[in-house]
Amino acid sequence: MIRYFLIFLLLFSVSLNAQSISGQAFYESKTTVDLDEMGAGRREMTEEMKKMVSQMMKSALEKTYILTFTKDESIYKEEEKLDATPINPGFRMMMNSFTPGSQYKNLKTGQIVEENEFFGKQFLVTDSIKSLDWQMTKDTKQIGQYTVFKAIAMKKVDPTDFSMARPKRDRKGKDEKENAEVEKDSTNFDDPMEMIEIPEEIEVTAWFTPQIPVSNGPGEFGGLPGLIMELNVYRTTLLCSKVVINPKSAEKIEAPKKGKKVTREEYIKIVQEKTEELRENFQNRGGRRGGGF
Repeated sequence: MIRYFLIFLLLFSVSLNAQSISGQAFYESKTTVDLDEMGAGRREMTEEMKKMVSQMMKSALEKTYILTFTKDESIYKEEEKLDATPINPGFRMMMNSFTPGSQYKNLKTGQIVEENEFFGKQFLVTDSIKSLDWQMTKDTKQIGQYTVFKAIAMKKVDPTDFSMARPKRDRKGKDEKENAEVEKDSTNFDDPMEMIEIPEEIEVTAWFTPQIPVSNGPGEFGGLPGLIMELNVYRTTLLCSKVVINPKSAEKIEAPKKGKKVTREEYIKIVQEKTEELRENFQNRGGRRGGGF
């Protein structure tokens, strides 16, 4: 009871400043990858291979993002930085095939607009902000100078969100005979898409602070009575490392305009069709490579 009373006091104490608040929140992203799981059903990776893949994935997955916000609007984008880490050209091409750009949210209209680059073509994806059914818990902790409260929710996963991909579970737990047959029959690995699956639903954990009274957070997430300071989504954690309130200068908040305008449903269909085309080309081995749109 005392904990909920404290939440009420925090909300009341900051509500008078909510109308004019603005700021920038900096988030550090880290994604964990089980390299042993990635090799399930195949030859085990050597320690040297694991080290090489870990370095490549660290460069690709550990990023800094900036959320520039007011009470009703925000723009979220990756901080540009130079990276001297050597990355395998094929791995770099695969990672760059799906490149998210700036993401704009308008909490008043409930609209979200984001720039996405897919195999060299720019798209401007529009959608409505999806509300999650957040469940408050009794857990609290400190992140810097802010008291944060824990909330959890279940989220449906976009079937084209390959960041959520994981090895198919039916490849794990095979006995030695089955693994030997898989190893012998190389055709089992002709189609990499057959080796992964994307979960239909995942749990999301958010730590928010009513001391910053904006119903916002990194990426598409928000809808809580305070800024999200930490977010755990599947294998990725986004942790706020710095917040600047009412900065003297900050990026102008406006919806991105670069790319072909499509709805979320249209974009998902485009990605699915292109992915299927690439699968067919891969299976044909030597057929024509996937072209443009």
